[in-house]
Amino acid sequence: MIRFKQDDLEVRSMEADDAVLLAKWLSNPQVLEYYEGRDRPHDLERVYEHFYREDSESIRSIVMYRDEPIGYIQYYEIDEAERELYGYAKSERIFGMDQFIGEPGFWNRGIGTRLIQSMASYLLDSLNADRIVMDPQEWNHRAIRVYEKCGFVKKKLLPQHEWHEGAYRDCWLIERSQNASCVDEA
Repeated sequence: MIRFKQDDLEVRSMEADDAVLLAKWLSNPQVLEYYEGRDRPHDLERVYEHFYREDSESIRSIVMYRDEPIGYIQYYEIDEAERELYGYAKSERIFGMDQFIGEPGFWNRGIGTRLIQSMASYLLDSLNADRIVMDPQEWNHRAIRVYEKCGFVKKKLLPQHEWHEGAYRDCWLIERSQNASCVDEA
């Protein structure tokens, strides 16, 4: 099922056959440096455990560019524990989002920016989200720049929030609300 399509960028439902792609991407040290950690490569068994759990509330999808699978994106409504940690009211509809481009040859081409813009629009407009939140690691400046271009703002530093490559890392809570806008680069 296609969640949305914008020109040559498409986000579709993840299928069983996509496990092979995820194992390929999540065993690549270049990708793992930014997602999961180089000390946590994924074989097929680990991909099934992590990405194909029945109890997960995440909507998992594959990112396609010009009909070629190039990455992964998931979104989910944040739970009560996250609401409390982040300081959000129960009355708001807030989605979390995580993603990576698994094919390094597609990095630094503006595709990630288009993906974030498109998914944010989908969540805000089609699913009526009040806010979208992410928690990138503080040192991942390239990703944070992309998110800021897409209307996300830093809200709160989360000390020692995520285990990555043998240590707990600081992360930024970033958010985009209904009234935020993207920055066009001229």
